[in-house]
Amino acid sequence: MEEIFDPVCIDKEAIDSMDVVYDKTPLLTDAPMHYCPGCGHGIAHKMLMEVIAEMGIQEQTIGVAPVGCSVFAYHYMDVDMQEAAHGRACAVATGIKRVRPDKFVFTYQGDGDLAAIGTAETIHAVNRGENILVLFINNAIYGMTGGQMAPTSLQNQVTSTSPYGRDTKFTGAPLKMTELVAHLPGAYYVTRQAVNNVNSVRRLKKAIRTALEYQKDNNGTCFIEVISNCPSGYRMTPLQSMRWIEENMFSVFPLGDIKVPGKGGAVS
Repeated sequence: MEEIFDPVCIDKEAIDSMDVVYDKTPLLTDAPMHYCPGCGHGIAHKMLMEVIAEMGIQEQTIGVAPVGCSVFAYHYMDVDMQEAAHGRACAVATGIKRVRPDKFVFTYQGDGDLAAIGTAETIHAVNRGENILVLFINNAIYGMTGGQMAPTSLQNQVTSTSPYGRDTKFTGAPLKMTELVAHLPGAYYVTRQAVNNVNSVRRLKKAIRTALEYQKDNNGTCFIEVISNCPSGYRMTPLQSMRWIEENMFSVFPLGDIKVPGKGGAVS
């Protein structure tokens, strides 16, 4: 009988002798993935947890995530997490940080949560300069509930509630929350990054590290917008969805630092 290759019969000694050049951060759990294949949330989770692990602040960190795709964060992030009602993450994070100012506190929110039902909480928390990190995932669509138009949906973007494309004369222009909050006096560090390629992911990780380092000094709110993709909402493959954000979103939501300590005010 012809011998069939069995992958289990690989030389285990050879494998054991190999140098480990990469390993998953222990702060990401082994929970089964709930996100759609190709979704950028997993990348953002990974960068955030890698930074927290490298800083050695796992026991000092508390995250807040509300309703929407962000709610799955509790499954994957091995830090203390608190759920918030839809749109109220910044308000909940404010309470946590004021009661426990020694902790690193972050919110993890989508565009429907932060820029729609949570607009008031977001604006007032930043205006007060609450010493928290706001991590804002913008994929320009409501991913969890069926691909409806979001406040950040682009002009002429087709969604389940704008089948002929978003009409900005009727619904207004895409809401640029990051530019908006950068003008508030309580905003200390404001930047927009992305997850579309390796270099973008590296810059995102650096921004997260910078924001958490700033939180040590109680300087105010750090706000990081992350341009991400939503293959299911766009009705595209993961690769097509990444190309779509590059070709369409970056011109409306340009990447880069918007407000940096010591380098003047916000860029309009």
